[in-house]
Amino acid sequence: MSQFSTSELTSDDKLWAALSYLPLIWPIVAIIVLLMEDKRSRPYIKFHAVQALVLGVIAYVTSAFCIGILLFFYMFFLAYKAYQGEDAPVPFVSDFIRNQGWA
Repeated sequence: MSQFSTSELTSDDKLWAALSYLPLIWPIVAIIVLLMEDKRSRPYIKFHAVQALVLGVIAYVTSAFCIGILLFFYMFFLAYKAYQGEDAPVPFVSDFIRNQGWA
């Protein structure tokens, strides 16, 4: 079950959430989203931006191993799911950012 109401999501929400995951620009877009008050106040965008940052850091740290490379490809899948307005929780990461109160 989705934690976000799809009726409240705009195409702008979906676009910014998807852009947060793109591996080539992930840190830039995700940080910009968190710095912009109007984007940060949207729960869908904020959740995906924070999740993309955490997942991107994990992918970067593990990039010397095959796991890091696979995570970069997984981020494309997450971008697609975010653009479709669907939840794509990442095991351990999604729960971690919610428990920390980051999103």
